[in-house]
Amino acid sequence: MRPLFIITARGGSKGLPGKNIKEFNGKPLICHSIDIARNFVKDEYVCVTTDDNEIAQTVQNYGLQVPFIRPAELAPDTASSQDVLIHAWKFYENKGANFDTIVLLQP
Repeated sequence: MRPLFIITARGGSKGLPGKNIKEFNGKPLICHSIDIARNFVKDEYVCVTTDDNEIAQTVQNYGLQVPFIRPAELAPDTASSQDVLIHAWKFYENKGANFDTIVLLQP
């Protein structure tokens, strides 16, 4: 089994603005999801998909590369998780990487 862990982190939270990078238990919330994924796979099998440069920078400061910034049409709160997952899957597929499983993690 070759899983791809996808962490979806939109920048425009209405309930708690900036929640994905707010500190929780000593580190940004998104980093907790990264740690969970790292318990199972190497970093190359972890994808943070975000539309927000500040989230991307936080992730990169934590040592994980962000492979792309999510396109604007997948950024509003009306965008489905399914569409975001398909976009990430196709990004890797176009690079020749094939995965048989997707694991969705939400911060």
